[in-house]
Amino acid sequence: MKKLLMVAALGGAFVSLNAQAWGNDGHRSVGAIADQLLKGSDAEQHVRELLLPGESLEKIAIWADCVKGTFCGPQTAEMAAYLAANPRHTEYHYTNVPFQLAEYHDHAVGTDDDDVVQTLKQCIATLQGNGDAAHNPHHFTPRQALLILTHLAGDIAQPLHVGEAYVGKGGGFVVPASQAQIDAGEVFATQGGNNLLLDDVKLGEASGRLIPPPEAENVDPPGPPRPPRATRPLHSYWDGTAVNYAFRRMDARTPEQFAQAVIAARPTVAVYSGDPIDWPYQWARRALALSKQAYDGVAPGAASRQTSKSTGESYNVWPVSVPADYPLPSSALARTQLTEGGYQLAAVLKAIWPG
Repeated sequence: MKKLLMVAALGGAFVSLNAQAWGNDGHRSVGAIADQLLKGSDAEQHVRELLLPGESLEKIAIWADCVKGTFCGPQTAEMAAYLAANPRHTEYHYTNVPFQLAEYHDHAVGTDDDDVVQTLKQCIATLQGNGDAAHNPHHFTPRQALLILTHLAGDIAQPLHVGEAYVGKGGGFVVPASQAQIDAGEVFATQGGNNLLLDDVKLGEASGRLIPPPEAENVDPPGPPRPPRATRPLHSYWDGTAVNYAFRRMDARTPEQFAQAVIAARPTVAVYSGDPIDWPYQWARRALALSKQAYDGVAPGAASRQTSKSTGESYNVWPVSVPADYPLPSSALARTQLTEGGYQLAAVLKAIWPG
């Protein structure tokens, strides 16, 4: 699966942003599911009015990651205008609630006025027609709100984009009582799992036994052997590798095939009620519940220090051990959450534009 392998590599390249969830194919799968679920609805027509010719939710699902750089191609004028108006846009994609907790609360440890929950609320309010400064301090236009909502519906379904792992000074995962503990160096954030390092060789050996191989015709052509990568950030694994495995277990090669397969399976998905502007809290609660599964059996070892090549900043990293069969539950959870993300996106758009 050439494209999926490329996404996994891209995930590793941008982990320092703590904001790349699922990789391109994962996000496009969320959009493709919503595209299919909206067919024939009033919401589909409203969405089309905000999209450009040739666009779909699948195609715009990666826009909010593409604005971070030129890895999707040259920046457009629309992207440049958005970046100028949103200097903190990389923070819109995640929140850092301790994964052991059950709820997201405003202004609690790990939350922020620019995090994924608050940004989703602004997108929904804008599309509801409540785009005043109180409801939409980022001043999103309706089109921007749709672009960001489509992406963040996937981000908030990624367990590590909501449930953060904090490591205590003496080791082990802990729940910080206050931001002051983090500021004082008594508790350390792991940046969405970016600072937790998997043994990539061991994980690759396990996946070779547990996950179906990609179809031969979709494998990159033979070339010089690449040296094995010693470690991989846990966040990078969830960005691309878990999605890769989920696709392979379903024999899906494209986001559209993945979407068709999961919809045909008639999945049981969460149902949300009340004002849609409050749904991001419910989505975060579900992601927190599933982040406990993502961290089940994951154990940090002794800390060491690394230095960022781009900033020169020194920070802690921890090797982590995971269960021997980790590729199986993690890929199953990735499938579940990609599915949830697509259904959540379709449901909120139908609730905004019922009919």
